[in-house]
Amino acid sequence: MKTGYNVAMPLSVAIEKLPEGTAVVTLSGGMTLGTSLKIADAQIHAAIEEGITRMVIDLTGVEYVDSAGLGMLVYVYGTLGEKHGELRLCGVAPRVQSLFQMTKTDVFLAIDADREESLAALAR
Repeated sequence: MKTGYNVAMPLSVAIEKLPEGTAVVTLSGGMTLGTSLKIADAQIHAAIEEGITRMVIDLTGVEYVDSAGLGMLVYVYGTLGEKHGELRLCGVAPRVQSLFQMTKTDVFLAIDADREESLAALAR
């Protein structure tokens, strides 16, 4: 039975640590208010506390972001900025991109087409 709305999958996170304080965080599911978002946020901030200063967040598997998910991205951006680090996003779906444009967060959140482009930008 189709209900007309899409129930987002719980958010899952995978963090791949690379040399020189760089990490790629792959998120999949819905970035929505709830326990899975809090867990992802805690894992990302733990990586930052362990010395990660350059981060790529791959949103290829994320179909939906609500205000809590957006807030988490902005908070990570700010935390990395305090450590003179950098955050880049990649694999942003059109629906999520329109949220960034509507909220004007695309002005300061660096968005690349894919992981390789983000990593190349961090290497500069």
